[in-house]
Amino acid sequence: MIKNSKKNRRFKKSNNRLYLVVAVIFLLYLALLTKLYKVQILNHDYYTALASSQHEMQATLQPERGSIFISDSNGKEVFPVAANKNFASVFFVPKEAINLDVLAEKVYLALNHKEVLSLVEEKFAKEQEEELQQEINYINSLDLSEEERKSRLENAKYRLSHPNQEKAELLEIEKNLEIEKAKEEILENYLKKLRKRNDPYEPVKDKVSEEEILILFRYLAATSDEPLPEETLRVNNFKIYLQSDQYNLDENIELKEDGQIIYPGISYQLKTFRYYPEKEIVAHLVGFASSQDDLPEGRYGLEEFFNAELSGQSGYLQANRGSGRVINVNDRKYSKAVNGADIFLTIDLSVQFMICDKLKQGIEKYDAESGTVIVVEPKTGAILAMCSLPSFDPNSYAEVEDLKVFNNPATFYQYEPGSIFKTITMAIALDQNKIEPHTYYEDKGQIMIKGWPKPIKNSDFFTHGPHGQVDMNTVLAESLNTGAIFAMQKVGKDKFSEYVEKFGFGQKSGIELGSEATGNINNLLENNIKEVDAATASFGQGIAVTPLQMIMSYAAIANGGTLMKPYLVKEIKFSDGNSEVVQPRIIRQVISQKSASLTSAMLVNVLESGHAIKAKVPGYYIGGKTGTAQVANSGGYSENNFIHSFVGIAPIDNPAFVVLVKLDHPQAVKFSADSAAPVFSDIADFLLKYYQIPQDR
Repeated sequence: MIKNSKKNRRFKKSNNRLYLVVAVIFLLYLALLTKLYKVQILNHDYYTALASSQHEMQATLQPERGSIFISDSNGKEVFPVAANKNFASVFFVPKEAINLDVLAEKVYLALNHKEVLSLVEEKFAKEQEEELQQEINYINSLDLSEEERKSRLENAKYRLSHPNQEKAELLEIEKNLEIEKAKEEILENYLKKLRKRNDPYEPVKDKVSEEEILILFRYLAATSDEPLPEETLRVNNFKIYLQSDQYNLDENIELKEDGQIIYPGISYQLKTFRYYPEKEIVAHLVGFASSQDDLPEGRYGLEEFFNAELSGQSGYLQANRGSGRVINVNDRKYSKAVNGADIFLTIDLSVQFMICDKLKQGIEKYDAESGTVIVVEPKTGAILAMCSLPSFDPNSYAEVEDLKVFNNPATFYQYEPGSIFKTITMAIALDQNKIEPHTYYEDKGQIMIKGWPKPIKNSDFFTHGPHGQVDMNTVLAESLNTGAIFAMQKVGKDKFSEYVEKFGFGQKSGIELGSEATGNINNLLENNIKEVDAATASFGQGIAVTPLQMIMSYAAIANGGTLMKPYLVKEIKFSDGNSEVVQPRIIRQVISQKSASLTSAMLVNVLESGHAIKAKVPGYYIGGKTGTAQVANSGGYSENNFIHSFVGIAPIDNPAFVVLVKLDHPQAVKFSADSAAPVFSDIADFLLKYYQIPQDR
């Protein structure tokens, strides 16, 4: 009995093991079926793609972005203002780094110290400018004579730019403290990166030039804080080689057989960046290209306007992969990348450099906040030069704090032009045969306009009073508001408004710069134009224009009354060898050739016997007009802020160019005849000689 019981227990235990094995096999089989279901049914597309990736190779072929060029006067030699260039991206390799403090210090000295010094100087210069501006505002608020005000302004400038010894020493201490503070922050950031001991990559600085790489290794290879002399190392395609072994090298330097040197813990890789050789000189024209998904994307200016043409088209390569690294060429799919087009501008490099320099001098001399100069060829509408200050370096666009500086003031910002608009009013009245240059009227110094409670006065009313019987030549020469109103009233406000539109105001010119303002002449477009709006518009107040609109209206007068479309691009060359040449384009005939000639002659009189005598150039007949416009604010018009403008045509008989000079809020002088006019004279004198235009007087 006992034996049978033991036997039964053994049989039962054996059956349990069998059941367990069967159960495990069943579960494994079920899991396998489930997996097969997921692979073949649920995730079929995923695994098909995964398998395909093992057998196929795909790559996007990136095109090279086109360049932008400008030329000299004869167009034979071209210069890139936007191109592609290799730079180094420097990075730490923390897991290989030795002597972290020494490495961080040397990198700072090579790549950051000069920049820190510049930023500190810039900061203190800005503080000094703000201090000076506060004193200028205070002096302008006082009831002083022009001579006394000028004297006090000069004394304030001298005092702030020539501090006494005690203040100079204090400033030096403050600067040094700022430098040390900036240095400590940079070193702390570097050491934080270097202490990530298992990290193979920590970025240091992008867009490092070949020259900067050489300087970096001159510091790294030195045994002190002073860099090795220039003759010790040389650079070739971003690789650094030992050129002379007469100096001791840092013990951590690794020297290859070919003489190339390497420093542990720091390295770099080459990347192609957009490069702007002329920096601020053409920044507002060109704009810049930022990296978007590793592809340059145009921002502002020509880079944005022609982004599609400059970008080209990406290509691709798709091929089957055999065993190992073998690629089956027969089954490949290939589309070649199409490089971007090159763009050639109407801008003359020498003229562009010159006007930027003259503008900078004018802003400094007359204490202006900013300014714009444009030079246009009236017969074609080609822009020969266009410069606005302050500007920016498109190579360092990410460092710009105020994004407004990216906008081109020549086309983006609009302002009330003031008296330079009187020329347009006169041209309209002449074209309507309502006046002649010697048409007389009685100037009482002021005039009442229906619907307006106060008289509108001439700018010289309080110093000169009424001018009496004067003709239209005198209106322009003496810049009389009442005379401009007289001419407008002769035409009629509706016809006057129609002509203002025909001259191109209140609409975009279509220039290749993207963000262009339309200006604002809305008060002249209403069904029932108010008398006061037409009256103030006749002398350039109550309406808004862009500098480009203003110069193109004068260019129309210089071009026999024909308004041309302004343009910057003269040719686009595509990578396939084809090119598109831009032809001058007529917009419309605004006034007759006779009216344009009469207006031009009146503008000569402004320089010969009027306010703009400082705009003259010896040996030439030149026409032009000054404008000193009050700046509108919430309470009406500012008593202290003005915009000074001058637009000139030279030479008047056969105009080769028209120049607009605009200075914003100059403080050193009161009228544009003493600021914008002499700046124009300097520019015109250069251009007449540069283009070898014979004297005509």
